[in-house]
Amino acid sequence: MTRGEAAETLRVELDTRGYDILVGPGLLGRAGALAAPLMRGRRTVVVTDNIVAGLHLPRLRHGLEAAGIAVEEIVLTAGEETKSFASLQGLLDELLDRRIDRATTIFALGGGVVGDLAGFAASVALRGIDFVQVPTTLLAQVDSSVGGKTGINTRHGKNLVGSFYQPRLVLADTDTLATLPARELAAGYAEVVKYGLIDDPAFFAWCETHGPALLAGDAAARRKAVVESCRAKARTVAADEREAGSRALLNLGHTFAHAAEAAAGYDGGVLHGEAVAAGMALAFDLSVLLGLCPAEEAARVRHHLTEVGLPTDFAGLGLADRSPDSLIAAMRQDKKAEAGALTFVLVRGIGHAFVARDVQADAVRRVLTRAQAA
Repeated sequence: MTRGEAAETLRVELDTRGYDILVGPGLLGRAGALAAPLMRGRRTVVVTDNIVAGLHLPRLRHGLEAAGIAVEEIVLTAGEETKSFASLQGLLDELLDRRIDRATTIFALGGGVVGDLAGFAASVALRGIDFVQVPTTLLAQVDSSVGGKTGINTRHGKNLVGSFYQPRLVLADTDTLATLPARELAAGYAEVVKYGLIDDPAFFAWCETHGPALLAGDAAARRKAVVESCRAKARTVAADEREAGSRALLNLGHTFAHAAEAAAGYDGGVLHGEAVAAGMALAFDLSVLLGLCPAEEAARVRHHLTEVGLPTDFAGLGLADRSPDSLIAAMRQDKKAEAGALTFVLVRGIGHAFVARDVQADAVRRVLTRAQAA
C-alpha cells in the first residue's frame, strides 16, 4: 500500500450508533480532519500511556490541532495493572478537574488497557461523552477497539466491571505497528488467528501462510490481517451487540485465558494475547477430549501457534505450578459463567466454533493436568 492510497473503511452497523473503522497508514496525522465532522465541539482530551505518549502522541496532537481542535493530554502508567478502580477514579477526577463538558471528545490512544479504561470513563463521565478509539497495538486494532466493550479488572477476575459503550470512530493507523516489540506483536496476532478458528477456515489457512511474514514486518500482511479481523468483528457486533448470542464466539480461548491472567496477577508477566493463544489450544484439546473435534485439527492449531512463538498451554505461560482446581475456580468467576457452571467456546474443527454451557469440571481438569505433564 502506498501513501497515496485511501484507508480501508469498514462500517459497524448499529442504527444511529453505527460508526466507521478506518485502517491504513498515516491516520494519526489526519485524525482531526477525519474526526472533526463527528465531534460536537472542538475540544479533546487524549488519554494515553507513558510509553505510547513518546511514540505517537506528537503526531496525533499535530493531526488534531491542524483541524483547529484544542488538545489536552492525560498520560497513564502503561500496563494491565492500570485497568483498576483506582485508575478509573483517578482518570475521572482529572477529567472533571479539567471541566470537561458534554461536547468534549476523549481520544483513547494506545492498546487495549487504554482503550478499555478510557472508554469506560467516557461511558460514565457526565453520564456519557463521545470517544474515539485510536488503537496502536495489533491486539487493539483487531479486537478490543471495536465493539464497545469497556471495563476494568478486579480481584475477582478480568473485565468484570464495565459497560457496552460504542466509540464514534476507530482510527487504526497501521504505521504504529512498526513500533511494537516482537512479543507484543505476536500477542496481538493470537487474536487474528482467532477469527479464522471461529468461522473462517480460509482465513486461518491465510494465517498459516502469511503469519510469519506479518510478524517479520510485512506491511501488506499486517494491513490485510487488521482489515479482515475488523470486518469479522464488525459483522459479529452488528448482529449481537451485547453478547446475547453469536458474539460470545469471540471468546474462543478466553475462559482459559482469563483464568491464566488472574493466576498471574495482572502484573504484565502474561500478556492477554499470549493467554488467548494458550486458551485456544486448550479449547481445541478439550474439544478433542469430548469427542467433538478431530485430533489432527487441534494439532494443526498447536503447530501454527508454536511456529510463530506463541504458548499453547499454561506451562508456556509460566504457570505450570498452578493447580488445575485453582484455575477452574477462577473460571467459575468468568463473565460467561451462569450459576457457577463452566461455559466454554468449543469447536467441531477449525472454523466451526460453538458455545458449550455446563462443561464438566472433570474434563477441564483432565485437559489441564495433561497439559502440565506434557
